[in-house]
Amino acid sequence: MKKQRRYFLGQFVALAALFSSGCAPKDKDAATQKSSKKTKGIAITTWDIDMAVNKVVFQAIAGQKTSLDAVEAGAINIEDTINCCVGLGGNPDRDGRVTLDACIMDHQHNCGSVAYLQRIKNPIKVARKVMENTPHVFLVGDGAEKFAASQGFEMIPPTLSDGAKTEYQNWLKKSEYKPEINIETKQSKGSAVPMKLSNGDFNHDTMGILAIDKDNNVAGACTTSGMGFKMAGRLGDSPIIGSGLYVDNEVGGAVASGQGEEVIRVCGTHLVVEFMRQGDHPTEACKKAIERIIKINPDKAKDFQVGFIAINKAGDHGSYAIHPGFTYAVQDVDGLSKVVKSESTFAT
Repeated sequence: MKKQRRYFLGQFVALAALFSSGCAPKDKDAATQKSSKKTKGIAITTWDIDMAVNKVVFQAIAGQKTSLDAVEAGAINIEDTINCCVGLGGNPDRDGRVTLDACIMDHQHNCGSVAYLQRIKNPIKVARKVMENTPHVFLVGDGAEKFAASQGFEMIPPTLSDGAKTEYQNWLKKSEYKPEINIETKQSKGSAVPMKLSNGDFNHDTMGILAIDKDNNVAGACTTSGMGFKMAGRLGDSPIIGSGLYVDNEVGGAVASGQGEEVIRVCGTHLVVEFMRQGDHPTEACKKAIERIIKINPDKAKDFQVGFIAINKAGDHGSYAIHPGFTYAVQDVDGLSKVVKSESTFAT
């Protein structure tokens, strides 16, 4: 009995010493405690070419819209333009069909996702309807389109934009599938309105959006037509809650861009948010998630790109990518509007 008391006493003393030394385990609410200050509004979006989208999101925030309304407005903006990787103007799969994916998530863990839509102009709108008007989170394919029709969405006959037709015909000549790292920045540089190009020269990855409104609530959205010339039926990370997008209003939110298969393997955005929950700055949280991906296969990671952007409740934002060249746009209530170059693991 005395031995047991000594054992427990020893354990108590050791634990007390651990806490008094400052080496205590991180509190699960550390991120919330460190981010006690409130932002009056901020918007961040993947890729510097999306400054126009970022402006739409922030204008909604400045106009007293909720963060949920703001991220949806930004997604609609890019879906409505001719763009070869977002919206119906996107590049097709190997069978010549354009398929759209999107998801949205608010500050109360409400979320909605759709995938493999072929006849809907704005998949982000359908994703929000799934969130608000069904008991489900994710609808795909014919079922998602049937639901959209029941909600009054117009069914648009499947067709390829002029640019997508050109790109598809070029792809058929070799039928090679070799996504190029950061092709977005290489093909959009110098263009005043890169999102509106329709000649097939411009490629864009996932459109990811995060925003905090005047009530300090976080929301996020993702929309994409996926990788051009993917296998028919392929689904990436973008519409998957916890992979392409994740929001926790106690902590912040994160979105991903790049090769979706690799993001899915580690539940990337959920991982980023959990690192922020432990007290990490958004940049450090993104870095740790990227390192987790690279650790799986360092040699393979040299040939694909993944990048994360994240924001915490204080309005601190950050990013990290496998390779240089990944950027994001940011605008806040103090008038700051800029492009941020992401830190990265591998040098060019």
